[in-house]
Order: sequence, then structure tokens, then C-alpha cells
Amino acid sequence: MSIGMLALLAFVPIAIVLVLMVGMRWPATKAMPLAWLVCALIGMTVWNMDFGFIAASTLAGFGSAINVLIIVFGAIVILYTMQTSGAMETISYGFTGISPDRRIQTIIIAFMFGAFIEGSAGFGTPAALAAPLLLGLGFPALAAVCVALISNSIPVTFGAVGTPIWFGMMTLETPVNAAIAAGENVGFTTFNGFLMNVGQWAAVMHAIVGLGFLIFLICFLTRFFGKNKSWKEGLGAWKFALFASFAFNIPYLLTAFLVGVEFPSLIGGLVGLGVVITAAKKGFLMPKENWEFGERSSWEKEWMGEIEVGSKDLKPRMSQFMAWLPYVLIAGILVLTRLNDLPFKALATSFKISFTQILGYETVNFTMTPFYLPGVIPFMLVAIITIFLHKIPADKAAKAWKESFIRLKNPTIAMLFAVALVEIMRQSGNNLLGYHSMPLSMATAVAAVAGQSWPFFAAYVGALGSFITGSATVSDLLFSDFQYGLATTIGASREIIMGVQGVGAAMGNMICVHNVVAASATVGLVGVEGLIIRKTIIPMVLYGILVGIMGLLFTYVLFPATF
Repeated sequence: MSIGMLALLAFVPIAIVLVLMVGMRWPATKAMPLAWLVCALIGMTVWNMDFGFIAASTLAGFGSAINVLIIVFGAIVILYTMQTSGAMETISYGFTGISPDRRIQTIIIAFMFGAFIEGSAGFGTPAALAAPLLLGLGFPALAAVCVALISNSIPVTFGAVGTPIWFGMMTLETPVNAAIAAGENVGFTTFNGFLMNVGQWAAVMHAIVGLGFLIFLICFLTRFFGKNKSWKEGLGAWKFALFASFAFNIPYLLTAFLVGVEFPSLIGGLVGLGVVITAAKKGFLMPKENWEFGERSSWEKEWMGEIEVGSKDLKPRMSQFMAWLPYVLIAGILVLTRLNDLPFKALATSFKISFTQILGYETVNFTMTPFYLPGVIPFMLVAIITIFLHKIPADKAAKAWKESFIRLKNPTIAMLFAVALVEIMRQSGNNLLGYHSMPLSMATAVAAVAGQSWPFFAAYVGALGSFITGSATVSDLLFSDFQYGLATTIGASREIIMGVQGVGAAMGNMICVHNVVAASATVGLVGVEGLIIRKTIIPMVLYGILVGIMGLLFTYVLFPATF
């Protein structure tokens, strides 16, 4: 069978997800199982995978999905626990007295606070947290959702303690190790070294875009939600926005280069948040005049949700220190358990659950390191500690955990079948027909069309994956083999292309259907998802153009010899 036909058939499961979720608005809980079934049938009929091989790949995919679901659950349970104790309300109250300028509030809450939440929790949590905070401060619901979604981009590549990279790109371990064993001049000796280098490229690209990102964000706010519809009014706070960009970018980049993929967003957000709040309180580089929305009577109907703007009477339920303490503990424990020079990482990784040669198939394996998963340590651990720190009654604490389990239902169904689909596609390369795997078949065919220009378009593939699946992590799972294979085929740097994929998956969060729906629900917006995406797709497209240009320059001009 021709490579073009193989590529077309391999794309069918992805096309089904696209049509069902985007065109027909099916939920992922229905679309992903059907796409998995179609992928399994194609695997058996075209790639000659027997039923047992499909079953083994599916089980391995389920196991890998459980790893991510544990992280998702941990992130949700710490959030619900802090909501129950009043810590989140206290944190929200603390933001209200920093500055009345809506541009400054956008930078601090939507971006800085959102970046920290993304680094520690991820999975759509930042936009769902930041939007209601902004609503409570008096933002129109639509404005709150849009700036929260746009802000949830730069940090996403390293969200949930680096999950999109260390988990999303785990399928590349075999080809990368093969390259190392073959003596290729790769500049590292382990797969983790490869992932760290990918993270560094992604961080550099994000940081370069990030120099003007916050200026664009506040200009977007004033242009689409100001009474004068002016880009220029946003520029009134450009000095503070640029300062805030450096406050985030410097620790973000240093962490990516010195520590690894797990902490850039968490440390960048935490350090940046502290710096910009301190600067704002001292009036450093603050705009001469405060910017405010127009009178509410002049707001467009679509801007308003079912929840009244600024209706919540925020009160401090505890000290700011005590409210932030769970997050401080999370950051501290994560650092302690991720540094190689300390004994805690060895302890956390000493216990593993492994299933090798599942159902007798040599290439199908699964491993879980439960105590190294951030969902267990520190998320669940800190959630339990918080019950005692914040003196939460047992019945309320139990309710928070119960609601967290309930919230996990739909993500579980979608994630299980999404990862199982990816595993089938990946394992399809182990066939007796001599066919490439499904991702590599697509890569080979696309390479013939795009050729050397591919680095410019690679980010949009990552964004498409996030748009379809609702997750940067699943986008990386879905397209990592594809992007890696395509880079190999056209002779481009595999590290740089994978960095572009990671950036693309992150920028796709701006238009991700799941995030749009979740964030809209938190501010009472119903039926305007299409309007939100039409607004947020503008910065997403611009982001992709800048990343595409960098991809071309880095690949062919500045660093052509990179692996």
C-alpha cells in the first residue's frame, strides 16, 4: 500500500475526533471511545495487528492514562480543599487591594497567578480559577474568560509539574535511545537529557514571544472591552507589562536550563507573582492614570453572564500566609523530591509498579511510580495536611474529596481512550508487513508536501491537538511520534521541532473547547463559546506565526547542527 494511502488511513481516527467534537459538538466522553474503536479496526485490518495486540496496547494506554488521572485528581482535590477552608476566598480578597487598574489586575491575576496554578496543577485549572477572580473584581464575564484563556498559554508547556513534556513525549524514548546507542552526536546521554533540551527550546521560544505578550494582552483588553475600543489605551501600562514579563521570564528560563521541565512555570509564576505584587504596591512603573471599563449600562449583552459582576462580597477567612501555605508546601516538596542531589527523589522513585510484555507482547509495557507522581506527593499529601492546617471539619473535608472524585468522571473516560488510541498508533509500527507506524506514515507523507518549510507549521499541529483533545499533554502524546518522525525525514533538528510542538500544544489552550466551556461555566456564561474562540483565535494565530518564524530560524540558520 502506498505511503499516501497509509497516511490517509492513519489520519482517520484524528479526523473523527475533529469532526465529532468540533463540527458536531460531541463531548470527549463519546468522541474518544469511538475514535479508539476506529483506530483499533484500522490497526487490525490495515496494519495487521491481531486482537490480542490491540487489547495489550489498550491496557498499556489505560495504565498510562491512570498516571495522568492521578495528577488531575490531586490538582482538583487541593483546589476543592482550599475552597472549602476559605483559603481561595482569602487569596482572592488579597488581590483586591493591589491596584484598581484593570490592566494591572489582568497581568497579576490572569497571567502571574494563572502561571503559578498552571505550573502546580494544570489541566484547565488556571482559567477556571482566574476568570471568577476577575469577575469578582468587576470584570465583564466575557473579558474575564478571554484574558484568562489567552494567559493560559506560555506556562502550559511546563504545566502540572511538566506533565506535557515528561509524560506527553514519553513515546519518543525508544527512538531517542536508539539514536543515542547509534552514536549520533546528540549532546546528551539519556532520554531525560533529550526532554530537558526540548524543554529549553520551548522555554526560549515562549520567552521571546513573552517579551511582548503581556503588552498585547492588556491592549487586547482595552481594544475589545474598553469604552473607546482602543489598542492605544493598553499601551498606557506598557512599562509595567514589560517589567512583569522579565519578572516571569528570568526565573522561567533559569529553571528550564538549570533544573528541568517540571518547574519553569511553577517557579516563574511564584517568583513573578511576588515581584509584581510588591512592585505594584510600591507604585513602581505603574501607569499615571488608572484604566477602567465603561459604565455597565454600556456593556454589550454578550459580555454578561448569569452571575452578577462583582456580586461576591469577598472576606478574608484567614491570614494570607496561611491561605498560601498549601501552595508553598507544594512548591517546596516538589523541589525537594525532584533534585538529584537530595535523597528524597530516590525514595520517591524506589517503589514501582511494572507490567512487562502485557498479554505476551514484548513491546507493550507499563510502569507506574506512584509516590513520584505529583498527584500523590505533594498534591494529595498537602490536601490532607491542609485539613489540619485550616481546621476543616471532617464532613466538609470528606465532601471536598467526594466532589473531586465526581469531577474526575468525564476526564477519566476521555483520557483512558485518548491515551489507548495513541498507544495503538504507536505500537502499529511493530508489524510483519514492513509498514511504518501510523504517526510515522503521516509524517512521511506530510514531509513530501511541506518539505523544509515544516518548522513554520509545526506549532499549529500542536495547537490542533489541544483544540481537539482538550489537553496539551494529549496533544503531545498524539503528535510526538509524528513530529519527531517528520523532523527526521526532512533532516531538521528533532529537539527544536519537538520544542515547537510543545509550544504549539500550549498556545492551543487559548481555543481549547474544553477550557472554554469550563472557564465560561465558572462565570455563568452560556452559549457564547463560539464568540470566545473567535476572539482568542486572534492571539493564537499570531503566536503561531512568531513561533513558526523562530522554528525556521533556529532550524536552518542559527542552530542547524542540533540533534
